[in-house]
Amino acid sequence: MDAMQQRLAEAMEQLKEAEAAVARAEEELQGSTCTVKSADRSVEVTVDAQGALVDMRFLGGLYRDMEPSELAAGVLEAVERGRTIMARQVVSVLDPLTQSLPALPEMPGLTVDWAKIFGPGILEEGPDDIDVRYSQRRLRDEISEDGEE
Repeated sequence: MDAMQQRLAEAMEQLKEAEAAVARAEEELQGSTCTVKSADRSVEVTVDAQGALVDMRFLGGLYRDMEPSELAAGVLEAVERGRTIMARQVVSVLDPLTQSLPALPEMPGLTVDWAKIFGPGILEEGPDDIDVRYSQRRLRDEISEDGEE
């Protein structure tokens, strides 16, 4: 096998590995959620990897004593925070997949403007991940299925 064929074989192997990594990332993100509470602890929301609100709970009856505008602000704040945190999780899973393949250094990786996709808050570090619960439905489903065997 000459050098060109060897290089091509290495590139094809790395491409297969990259495709497998993409499939694993998709599977991981498919069932991922993040649950956060509003700053005033009146509401708890769960957001999925696509940023969709999948659950919302009002906590401790605090909402009964709130003005509608206060409650709405708490809901919006929690949803936005959940979306930002989940977007950061998506970036942490997908960003390594944008790198170039070592066998093809002349073919650069992808340049992804995550701030353009998710908004500038995605790049800011902050205490957003305090009191956050992450979940993966797939893992929960596998645990549930283990009991049925």
